[in-house]
Amino acid sequence: MKHLNLILLLLATFFFVRCDDNLELEPAQSLTPGPVLANPENTRDLLIAAYDFAGENEVLSGQSQLASELLANVGELTWRGTFVEPDEFDIKQMTAPNFFVQELWEISYEGINQTNVILDNLQVSDESDIIEGEAKFIRGTLYFELARFFALPYEAGSTNSQLGLPIMLEGVVDAGAITFPTRNTLEEVYDQIIRDLNDAYNLLPLSNDIFADRYAAQAVLARAYLQQGNYAAARDAADDVLNNSGHALATTYAEAFNNETDGIEDIFMWQITPQDGENDFNTFWAIRDFGGRSITGDVTVEAPYFDLFTGSDDRSTFFYEGSGTIVTSKWQSQFANVPYLRIAEMHLIRAESNFRLGTAVGLSPEDEINTLRVRSNAVPIAGLTLQDILDERKRELGFEGHALHDAKRLQLSIDGRPYNDDLLVFPIPQRELDANPNLEPNPGYSN
Repeated sequence: MKHLNLILLLLATFFFVRCDDNLELEPAQSLTPGPVLANPENTRDLLIAAYDFAGENEVLSGQSQLASELLANVGELTWRGTFVEPDEFDIKQMTAPNFFVQELWEISYEGINQTNVILDNLQVSDESDIIEGEAKFIRGTLYFELARFFALPYEAGSTNSQLGLPIMLEGVVDAGAITFPTRNTLEEVYDQIIRDLNDAYNLLPLSNDIFADRYAAQAVLARAYLQQGNYAAARDAADDVLNNSGHALATTYAEAFNNETDGIEDIFMWQITPQDGENDFNTFWAIRDFGGRSITGDVTVEAPYFDLFTGSDDRSTFFYEGSGTIVTSKWQSQFANVPYLRIAEMHLIRAESNFRLGTAVGLSPEDEINTLRVRSNAVPIAGLTLQDILDERKRELGFEGHALHDAKRLQLSIDGRPYNDDLLVFPIPQRELDANPNLEPNPGYSN
């Protein structure tokens, strides 16, 4: 989109750092991606920058997940922080200049543009399929996250002609080439998401160190299909990950969190180090002693959340005290990697999808849910219901950013508002509306 300075800087930097002594230098003002991306090493560097955009704290390392939890909050959490933007989420009164919303849009589209630049200039090499797969994983994932926030909910069985997102599939590296796109329909956006992630699945290797592999793409697909209400596809994607990825539940619930290296349960994590990256889960959910902003924690957990639990359950005690408040222990480590896709979520997707379809692919829904409960030392459930599965999802995935998206796909009211209320959708940032006359604002907001 508009913000190309970092991309141009990266291109210029890689050009000058990696040029050969015998290479005839082009003037910097005429630099194009072709000479830079002809070297696969440079392409890998640009790809790492694309991961960095997606894993920014303003995107998928804390802020968007905080927005999801607070927008869905009906008394289970309290926002105690001083930032205005999260308070707007909590009281369901967002404004078009909301800076958290603006950053999510802008940085996500910077990441999308970065992947487009890579895909436009991909050179055939031993790594080209992997690089293409990773770029499409990042692009598909970013479009999916943006669609869930900036569009009215996807409705299974409908045309989904509601406003979605501008689909940008060509990279922009010249400020003079900027276009002013309109918004595609939500159906068109989901078609692009699924196309990108299926391509990524087919191109990526079985394992890929800390980067996305084919099962990371399949896990996001499982999540997207579930959001669409496509339970057969969600079940089968989750089943593939569970059977073939090599990932498994950590031995204990606590071992799934606060890890500085990827663990057995982590299908994909955003990488955080003391030198690079920022974990805004820790910033807002931890107390100051553990790297958070305040002595109480900016977000605290209240009594209604604990009504989900009866009897012993390790997840009901995975909390600590913050000056008289209750704070989740999930985000206690300041420099821990951010778990984005956990194998536990795949169990929950497969269980719910099997239950709704009356099938038992992989495991019966009851056995699947009880696998999670046994891991947390909770009593197994007999006579499983759909509500049992949904409650287990809240116990297992609480405070990880799923709350708003689950409420919308399940068509639940939120604080008296229907699931498809205009004001539960992010406003298109005001600066984007000002810059692009073809960009329509969301219903409920005016430009």
